[in-house]
Amino acid sequence: MSAEKLSHDDILRAIAHLEGWAIVEGKLHKDFKFDNFIKAFGFMSQVAILAEKMEHHPEWSNVYNKVTIDLTTHDADGISQKDLDLAKQINEL
Repeated sequence: MSAEKLSHDDILRAIAHLEGWAIVEGKLHKDFKFDNFIKAFGFMSQVAILAEKMEHHPEWSNVYNKVTIDLTTHDADGISQKDLDLAKQINEL
């Protein structure tokens, strides 16, 4: 089942309830900072398990204690409910 791209207004309403997330270059974006690399990598491992269960994978990077996550649904050509759902679960970690 393919996801549908959400309207800009729907996305803005939804991210108002997602602490720290913003729209950057058409994607949901958030930067995370941890005490050290091990904690950052542990967080990424937890996100990887969530993403695999959802079959929806982030665009992300890690440099030492920083993790940057961008969420978009490629087959919808934009942000979908899948991205909002994953962002919410990431915040709950």
